[in-house]
Amino acid sequence: MQTAEIRRRWLRYFESKGHAVVPSASLVTDDPNLLFTVAGMVPFIPYLTGQQTPPWPRATSVQKCVRTLDIDEVGKTTRHGTFFQMNGNFSFGDYFKEGAITYAWDLVTTSQADGGYGFDEDKIWVTVYEDDDEAFELWQRIAGLPESRIQRRGRKDNYWHTGQPGPGGPCSEIYVDRGPEYGREGGPVVDEERYLEIWNLVFMQYELDDVRSKEDFRIVKELPAKNIDTGMGLERVAFLLQGVDNMYEIDEVYPVIDRAAELAGKRYGRHHEDDVRLRVVADHVRSALMLIGDGVTPSNEARGYVLRRLMRRAIRSMRLLGVDTTTMPELLTVSRDAMKASYPELERDWNRISSVAYAEEETFLRTLSAGTTILDVAVKQAKDAAPAGHAVLSGDKAFQLHDTYGFPIDLTLEMAAEQGVEVDAEGFRRLMTEQRERAKQDARAKKTGRVDTSVYRALADTLGRSVEFTGYDEVVSEARVAGLLVNGAASAAARAGDTVEVVLDRTPFYAEGGGQLADGGRIVLGDSAGGEAVVEVDDVQSPITGLIVHRARVLSGEVTVGSPAQAVVDVQRRRSISRAHTATHMVHKAIREALGDTATQAGSENAPGRFRFDFNATSAVPPSVLDEVEHRVNELLAEDLEVHAEVMSQQQAIAAGAMALFGEKYGEEVRVVSVGEWARELCGGTHAQRSGQLGLVKLLGESSIGAGVRRVEALVGVDAYSYLAREHALVGQLTQMLKARPEELTDRVGGMLEQLRAADKQLAEVRRQQVLAAAGRLADEARDVYGVSVVTHDAGQTGADDVRSLALDVRSRLGDVRPSVVAVAGTAKGRPVVVVATNAEARRWGVRAGDLVRVAAQVLGGGGGGKDDVAQGGGIDAGKVGEALTRLEHAVGETVTART
Repeated sequence: MQTAEIRRRWLRYFESKGHAVVPSASLVTDDPNLLFTVAGMVPFIPYLTGQQTPPWPRATSVQKCVRTLDIDEVGKTTRHGTFFQMNGNFSFGDYFKEGAITYAWDLVTTSQADGGYGFDEDKIWVTVYEDDDEAFELWQRIAGLPESRIQRRGRKDNYWHTGQPGPGGPCSEIYVDRGPEYGREGGPVVDEERYLEIWNLVFMQYELDDVRSKEDFRIVKELPAKNIDTGMGLERVAFLLQGVDNMYEIDEVYPVIDRAAELAGKRYGRHHEDDVRLRVVADHVRSALMLIGDGVTPSNEARGYVLRRLMRRAIRSMRLLGVDTTTMPELLTVSRDAMKASYPELERDWNRISSVAYAEEETFLRTLSAGTTILDVAVKQAKDAAPAGHAVLSGDKAFQLHDTYGFPIDLTLEMAAEQGVEVDAEGFRRLMTEQRERAKQDARAKKTGRVDTSVYRALADTLGRSVEFTGYDEVVSEARVAGLLVNGAASAAARAGDTVEVVLDRTPFYAEGGGQLADGGRIVLGDSAGGEAVVEVDDVQSPITGLIVHRARVLSGEVTVGSPAQAVVDVQRRRSISRAHTATHMVHKAIREALGDTATQAGSENAPGRFRFDFNATSAVPPSVLDEVEHRVNELLAEDLEVHAEVMSQQQAIAAGAMALFGEKYGEEVRVVSVGEWARELCGGTHAQRSGQLGLVKLLGESSIGAGVRRVEALVGVDAYSYLAREHALVGQLTQMLKARPEELTDRVGGMLEQLRAADKQLAEVRRQQVLAAAGRLADEARDVYGVSVVTHDAGQTGADDVRSLALDVRSRLGDVRPSVVAVAGTAKGRPVVVVATNAEARRWGVRAGDLVRVAAQVLGGGGGGKDDVAQGGGIDAGKVGEALTRLEHAVGETVTART
């Protein structure tokens, strides 16, 4: 049975049992504690924990998941994978244990001809929590299982909770006996290789407290509304029903292994080391495909870093298998074809997905080439600086190779080991952890203001429902103070001077999100316009779903919970941001028209009078194209198109041509914003009422912000006009200064620059001749240092090329009769450079240019290297050039005396 068919049967079965079919959420979760959706129940957590009222009493889904905690173990065994799919059915206070067990047994054992999975009833085993007599008896009564195939287990194996105080409960797991060839008899408690778990039924029936570990917690009481959360591993069921040994051999994964082996001239199953690499390739290519499909792009932080690491491990594994050419065009295409039956959007978005992946592979292949050279230098420095026999590459250096050059740590470890150098992997991991924690904390702090989210959950519980957002229709709303935080703690009141977080039961203030900055304004408390208190709002955030928090300062009076309030948005700021947001939509549409549908949005920021827009593109956008985009947008401003919003289902929105932004989380119903009939996007932000209200859009330029991602920055309205006015004034000044018409400025300035370049070349040649003219004098003034002719010279403000030419010229004049060393220093743009040249006789005496230049460069605060005959170094302290040359001369003497 194909994996896509297993998926279809699951959804069809539970839909027939009254469950709402919920599409898989994006792999990109909005939970600040998670990089990705890691389990099937993640999108349902607000309903399962009581934070929100579920829109349906029962639901089912097949959720895309990614886990990367054990990424280094992928491929070593057949148990670990990064991307997987989790079938789930959920009940929110509806059916409980009896219903869950009934549905599970029915679907698992019903014949395939009748729509089930057709597992042999005699091969099914289950486990229950040690004290859960109810589940034990239900399995006997509903499934007719004998006691010998129902095993009891403790909290470690059969109890579920979130790791925090809240709901939890026992669980029951379903296993399939694979037969004696896979292990010992005795059920799951004896051997979980032979008895393979396929489905976990979690019975959320208790409120837990004092949660200290998986097994150490206190059961407080039964929950008033009991929930069901189940999870079936789709890949596990697939390999059982397809008659193969593991997840790597199922129909959605194995085709990549097969193609990779063919490209490498290998045979899967013949050599363990090759098999590991082929499994890494298959898993990581599929994971990369799905992540890019959900809008993740490679970068050096957060989700983008994980994607980059997955792709680079796959690419490097192919190189280790002997394939030096690009392989993503082959392998990613195979993976797409294997997955598109379940995820047809992969084919629809293929141009975007493939362009991101192919660009990353090309970038990494260049990185491998350049990074190898950089690593070789670092390894040599580690050897030079280390005691005999124990060279260590520092964690700082390994981190620099990774963070600056994108060189993967596993490659650093392997290549350093080949040269007998150990890597401080612990130091590297510490720095990586610190970097990731900073990124997570920054993201979390932006939303929560560094306040424990449990405080916000308590406010939400007190409110009892989501805050009503009224800002689409009005900028002034009557409200009530529903909650108040002072210094991060709940408070009943706040006074003038306090910094507070205010929760209203309804608000017109827009909370930052979807690229749009937050509103500002005031909250006035009291019954009259004068009010009893005035609060100035500086920021608005939504730290948890359904809660809008106003971060503010109390300007006067006293704020108390329960008081009536009037929320007043700063209209000028709102309108300016709204115009920028509408302009972003229009520029997005115009860029897609100019570059194609692969130029999808990768991020944005809409601020008063300006915006930045990030989009996927593998190369720079030509100025002529930016001009076309700008012209197209301003042309449509003149048409004064109506901007309108409407709410519809996701399916209706996509059918209407609305663009959904990758990485954004949408509900069943979505808000679609349209600019006339031209640009249409799913969007929760605020907008201008008509395109003409934008006035003017001016693109300032574009740049790269990462592999495959470009950024356009622009001004809108009055800000755009002010910018053009300044540009016009500047052009006017130039025309007066140069006595030229505006259209002649380009040629006139170009001619002046050409004259300056020619003059610079003449000056450089004069300086070079002056420097080289000193060669004869310097050779005549050579000093004898223990039998070696030594010339040291500070050439002053001279570039590296001229310094090198002078050093070689002087060496030539000294000849080869006796050993000679020439060291010439110069300074360019404030940075010193030293070139050392030795003749053959000096090298025979053991005097090497590379050794000497490092001595000088160390004094200058830098480094250097090269060959034994010519070497170059530099530093940052030009004031120590004389000291560096003196130290170099001493080093010549030390080398000669040590030899004799």
